[in-house]
Amino acid sequence: MRRAGQVVREVLELVRSRVKPGATTLDLEKAAETRLAELGVKAAFKGYHGFPCVLCASVNSEVVHGIPSPKRVLKEGDIVSLDFGAVVDGYYGDAAITVPVGEIGPDAARLLAVTERSLHAGIAAVRPGATLGDVGAAVQGVVEAEGFSVVREFVGHGIGVHMHEDPQVPNFGQAGRGMKLRTGMVIAIEPMVNAGKPDVQVLGDGWTAVAKDGSMSAHFEHTVAVTATGARVLTE
Repeated sequence: MRRAGQVVREVLELVRSRVKPGATTLDLEKAAETRLAELGVKAAFKGYHGFPCVLCASVNSEVVHGIPSPKRVLKEGDIVSLDFGAVVDGYYGDAAITVPVGEIGPDAARLLAVTERSLHAGIAAVRPGATLGDVGAAVQGVVEAEGFSVVREFVGHGIGVHMHEDPQVPNFGQAGRGMKLRTGMVIAIEPMVNAGKPDVQVLGDGWTAVAKDGSMSAHFEHTVAVTATGARVLTE
């Protein structure tokens, strides 16, 4: 899973380098697809329940599952969330980053910083005997202290020989509640954070989820193993 995680990281860093004003989200998709082919690695997302691409690219108020398109041109001041997964020898890796397009405003910059910080707070809560509620509460505490909202409809997940496995890993919760983490478990922790209210809706394409109030949304994710000494991030 570490090897799968490193492919995910390499591809995301490549795609990040292609984010600039004037690029389309399909340009980003093609960069990811080309690198995967060079590595001889299978995409985790393409074909998953019919999803048409290897990369999810969600712009501004799009929360998650944005479909890359030649019509979606990135502009200065946008933010774009890039979610990507790969399969190596039957094992999955999954991660997400949200990237500024050129210079972004201070509110957008704060949203990105807080969302990434909430992910690291969730990771810091991972250890044998901790609960899923500990992880969710850690994420939620960081987000809500800054006046932002945690999306409820989409959550993190177990990951291994399938993309999505039990348990679900909410980005909210009460410390001490929920399943206890055990050594050897691997989970994907992925806060999706809206600048406004937490409510989302799915567009007519059946995939793209957007913030209902039109506010900006950010998404960061790592695949994290539970070890005897705490969290080991496989997608760093």
